[in-house]
Amino acid sequence: MVNVSQTNSLYQTIARLERAGLLVAASVNRDSKRPERIVYELTGAGRTTLVNWTRELLSTRSREFPEFPAAISVLPVLTPKDARKQLEKRIVALESELTRLAARVKAAHFLPRLFLLEIEHLKAQTAAELQWVQSVSDDLRTGRLTWNKAWVKKAIKELGQQHCDGSKGV
Repeated sequence: MVNVSQTNSLYQTIARLERAGLLVAASVNRDSKRPERIVYELTGAGRTTLVNWTRELLSTRSREFPEFPAAISVLPVLTPKDARKQLEKRIVALESELTRLAARVKAAHFLPRLFLLEIEHLKAQTAAELQWVQSVSDDLRTGRLTWNKAWVKKAIKELGQQHCDGSKGV
């Protein structure tokens, strides 16, 4: 994956692809007011690699390691009130992201759907996350989901005993 917000990372990736014989500079354009612009194209090996990579990514579910589930896994380090406050901030950010994605789709209305699938997927993921975060925040607000230090210590102790006893899998 290339983080295009980091220009250096993009250039390093292009250099690696060139060294691997997957990409070549096709042309260099120079405008007197701008730096030179290099247009790259895939080699035969690059196209084959891209096709195989795309097939694999579309057909196989891979383990990804996003940060949000990691934060959820240690949610008890916060109080329920603080957790709800942080989730409410996330709700605002998710709503903002959905608005931004909707604007991108609207601005690209002239494009065939094939070229909008990535944005559609991002919108669907964001909408699903928003719905889930809202439900957890609501459960925290109403008290359907709550904890305190004593409860967490007791739950951890009981889970540890169950695991050691082999009576229940965790």
